[in-house]
Amino acid sequence: MDQIKTGQFIAGERKAKGFTQRQLAERLGISDKTVSKWERGNGFPEVSLLLPLCGELGITVNELLSGERVSGADYQKKAEENMVNLVKEAQESKKKIILSALVAAVGLVAAVPLFVIAGALEMKAWLRAVLIGIGSLVIFMDIIIACVLDRDAGAFECPECHERFVPTMSAYLMGPHTIRKRQLKCPKCGAVKYCKKVLTK
Repeated sequence: MDQIKTGQFIAGERKAKGFTQRQLAERLGISDKTVSKWERGNGFPEVSLLLPLCGELGITVNELLSGERVSGADYQKKAEENMVNLVKEAQESKKKIILSALVAAVGLVAAVPLFVIAGALEMKAWLRAVLIGIGSLVIFMDIIIACVLDRDAGAFECPECHERFVPTMSAYLMGPHTIRKRQLKCPKCGAVKYCKKVLTK
């Protein structure tokens, strides 16, 4: 799914209806900043807004996902393409999550022996310090790579307004978390909640 193409399509259909971004936002009960974000290709309407948005613009959900008007002959084909793209996006997100877990495991496997050797064997102090330093660097780089992969896999969903978003790296790293949830500030409603990890944006 091409968010930039979809955003341009939303903007074109909005203008064709004679709505400003604010007028469309008021009809949907959202902020005009959210509409602007969609039209710039920096986000996608949440699931609960798809039908209301399509109703206001006089388009179908299939056309919204396609980013263009779809003729009757092409409708089924485009619907299937959109479904395949959504499944593909979810699968790619799963792969990134699995890869981040593998990277974390490999990093620990590589670093722990260095610490064991540094602590168990007789050696000069500088060599012990080098081994500990290398082990620490491996773990640090491992954590960074795993976090980047996990953050970019899918998105987080706000439990208040259901906005899906990708947090900044600093917000991701600093947010307390469980296995599937992370405490983040929603860019749409401003709520600071434990947001659930989802596979699609």
